[in-house]
Amino acid sequence: MYNFLFYLLVEVLGVLFLLMSLTVVMLYLLIMAMSALEMRDHRKRGRFTDYEDIISSPLVPSVSIIAPAFNEAESIVQNAKSLLSLHYAKLEVIIVNDGSKDDTLERLIDAFKLVKTPFAFDESIPTAEVRGIYKSPNKSFSKLVVIDKENGGKADALNAGINVSSGEVLSCIDVDCILSSDSILRMIRPFMEEVNRKVIAVGGVIGIANNCDVVDGTVTKYRIPQTALGRFQVIEYFRAFLMGRMAMNRINGLILISGAFGFFRRDLVVAVGGYLTKTVGEDMELIVRMRRYMAEQKVPYKVDFVPDPLCWTEVPERSDILAKQRNRWIRGTIETLQLHQTLRLKPKYGVMGMVSYPYWSLFEKFGPILEAGGIAYTLLLIILGDFSAFFFISLFIVMYLLFVMVSTFSILYEQIFYNNYKDKKDLNRLIVSVLLEPFTIHPKIVWWGLQGHWDFIKGKGGWGKMIHGGFKKAEDKKTLETNVSS
Repeated sequence: MYNFLFYLLVEVLGVLFLLMSLTVVMLYLLIMAMSALEMRDHRKRGRFTDYEDIISSPLVPSVSIIAPAFNEAESIVQNAKSLLSLHYAKLEVIIVNDGSKDDTLERLIDAFKLVKTPFAFDESIPTAEVRGIYKSPNKSFSKLVVIDKENGGKADALNAGINVSSGEVLSCIDVDCILSSDSILRMIRPFMEEVNRKVIAVGGVIGIANNCDVVDGTVTKYRIPQTALGRFQVIEYFRAFLMGRMAMNRINGLILISGAFGFFRRDLVVAVGGYLTKTVGEDMELIVRMRRYMAEQKVPYKVDFVPDPLCWTEVPERSDILAKQRNRWIRGTIETLQLHQTLRLKPKYGVMGMVSYPYWSLFEKFGPILEAGGIAYTLLLIILGDFSAFFFISLFIVMYLLFVMVSTFSILYEQIFYNNYKDKKDLNRLIVSVLLEPFTIHPKIVWWGLQGHWDFIKGKGGWGKMIHGGFKKAEDKKTLETNVSS
């Protein structure tokens, strides 16, 4: 009896894994088609947009850029200057010194002639103590506000910036990111275009600046990273932004805007209580909470996405640092999905409840577990002597070719619409990375995802230490070349 039940269970698992594989194939084909249509429509709309009209219009909403900084002394002045140089009239730049232990604040004070200023603001969202607010009497730096506060973490620093901000739209970014000069103009456009629905947030593409030439806060020449881990992330970001998020945007299903670059309606952010400080996935959690609030208020809304390359960041190229990042990502996903379980398959919440939440639960949260389960099931069949090599190899080839096709098309989308990587050698290296990724990098991603699940079960918190430094090296390299040539 027990043997019969055991073998029945094995057969049922086999059918479930087969159905899961077929579902993945159909889903990714659908995502490819939807993202292509959305990219086409975005390009069509862009042809009729005059950004000069936007920048000169008195109707444009005011924007507050909030950038938390912790121990960023080496690059904080250059980063602040880069933000202040963005093309937008109604702009406020807020740097939040989140209890830095180095001289981040002192360098800002010296560079911009800041003075501590009596500044009245409504502390709508509780935060760690604000020690002072600094502004400059120099009119050239009138857009800059610096907040000095006790350390409370990134989410707490963003909340402090929200309290002080005066803009109608908030732009929450990482201080070490590089923004294109017209990034605000392009990101603010969806807030002005939509008529029948209220745009509550807009996300943008994050580009990878490792090994690129960066001069005066601008990416001047694109190159792919020199390491295999870096090149893998270029392809991964193409898949995530140009395919996954564009497809979700097609059906208004976005529930994640990258914490490195996002725009939000300030009044709504304050209404829902700002960022949650007790999660490592505060960016995703805020969007889900905002969408949930709008659905419960029965107000038509949209979370939009701009696929133009407007923001660049440095990605980790060491396995130990990348492992910490992916561990944090999976823990943040699990936390958010558990905090908002009431959304699951509830028509009341529209696409978010019926499509986005199940998709993220099955493919993002349980993805590593399902892949590890498939490997374990294959080993079990080998042990039981019920292993079909023909069936296994056929299914493996189908899934491998699907993976290669999706990744290759994501590179194709980038080349058709933006063509930033013009060196054929770079493109050849990306294609080689696509072919090797399932055997080299992907198993590590699955393992790090499993570790994230285990750490979540153990109650582990925190971000883990991230190490940066690529931008400065790229800029120093370019400066050196310029000095030598002159």
